[in-house]
Amino acid sequence: MTARPPARPGPRHGRDGGQVTAFTVITMTALLAAAGLTWDGGQALAARTTAADIAQEAARAGADQVSLAVLRATGQVTLDAPAARAAALAYVAATGTGDTAAVSVTPLTVTVTVTHAQPTAFLGAIGIPDLTVTGQATAAAEPGITSISAYFMTRLRGWSRGG
Repeated sequence: MTARPPARPGPRHGRDGGQVTAFTVITMTALLAAAGLTWDGGQALAARTTAADIAQEAARAGADQVSLAVLRATGQVTLDAPAARAAALAYVAATGTGDTAAVSVTPLTVTVTVTHAQPTAFLGAIGIPDLTVTGQATAAAEPGITSISAYFMTRLRGWSRGG
């Protein structure tokens, strides 16, 4: 029988060389991907909120375009559709964001859908240059408040400045 040589202390030169390096590369790649998805996802959510805000304000601008001729003739609130559409689109254009908008007008409501392309920081590395988000809002033309204003007017008549 031949004797085995004693084991030498020190680095092993066996089959496991480089496993830590491969593990580190894979782990770091996964962590960077997760961070990138988190960042780009957060930016997309913020852009969606901004698109919804712009849509709300554009719809309100459109709902302000009441047809005065119809109001004076019939007492009914009706929107001037071309003016409402133009006002909503003008509001979106004035934001300077480069967003696109679709406007739908009925006799009493304006619905605006704003579409925004949010550039990505990390997803661009895998071929996704931007994320498209939308925001939608509807505003209605309302007549002035009549019953509650009459209530407050009767209360104010009895009020004096001196106390």
